[in-house]
Amino acid sequence: MTKAIRIHEYGGPEVCSYDDIDVGAPGEGQVRLKHTAIGVNYLDIYHRSGMHKLDVTPAIIGMEGAGVVTEVGPGVDDVKVGDRVCYHAILGSYSEERIAPAARLIPIPDGIDDKTAASIMMKGMTAEYLIMRCYPVKTGETVLVHAAAGGVGTIICQWLKQLGVTVIGTVSTNAKVDIAKANGCAHVIVSSKETVSERVREITDGAGVPVVYDGIGKDTFDDSLDCLSPRGFMVSFGNSSGIVEPVKLGTLAGHGSAYVTRPTVATYCASREDLLMSANALFDAVKAGHINVAAPQEYALADAAKSHADLQSRKTTGSLVLIP
Repeated sequence: MTKAIRIHEYGGPEVCSYDDIDVGAPGEGQVRLKHTAIGVNYLDIYHRSGMHKLDVTPAIIGMEGAGVVTEVGPGVDDVKVGDRVCYHAILGSYSEERIAPAARLIPIPDGIDDKTAASIMMKGMTAEYLIMRCYPVKTGETVLVHAAAGGVGTIICQWLKQLGVTVIGTVSTNAKVDIAKANGCAHVIVSSKETVSERVREITDGAGVPVVYDGIGKDTFDDSLDCLSPRGFMVSFGNSSGIVEPVKLGTLAGHGSAYVTRPTVATYCASREDLLMSANALFDAVKAGHINVAAPQEYALADAAKSHADLQSRKTTGSLVLIP
């Protein structure tokens, strides 16, 4: 038997249950993996709360982790016992050990430790597809990034600065201003004290920005549209404040023929080719020093509920990991 965090019903952090589970042996195309670190993401909160319902409960939550392969099933050629691997977008990471599909595992290169890998895969690969493929940002552009001191935001802002982009970042409190600046923001807006769209217009001399990267959702969506220049892209990739209400198409016309997209990392990394391309782009940026990854905040696996409470209340900065 091994330990895992499961939910038996949807609800607040208190529904996280520290249970005994039986992992079993890997089947065709699968491996058994012993976790060394487990990433904590807002998507986990959506699953726990029922905002994004799971197929069945009880369920082990969590979508990201790193560890060592301890057993391989039939038909597995890409990885072997003893390999250090990481992954994202595979439900069931909040566990000491698990079964995982070998085709979705990413080799961890030398120079990247397990905690870093576990803490940045989903956030970093989200950043990659957002700025490289969803809306490919060009050198010299000015863009808006919400939650610039958060896990995804800190990576996006650093990466964009290296690309020669001027970043306007938003943060929730004065205490996070310096964090956003240190991670590449040329301008920082404290959203609890200022109207973001008004400040964006001031900063851009009324022009607005060609793209807004918004992982907050309900609370920021309408004002984010007001930040766009004509034919701008509203990239709504998260719902930390709640699900965005349906948008009337006429609203987009009134905002300069705006585009709206709701992308996911699962779609942009659906093929193994895209998965490895995105991961390697991220690893290369980290090893080159373009992205400085701060040591993640650590919680014991048994304390997953506290990690959720802290993340949801926006008490944290950067990334969080659970240690089995």
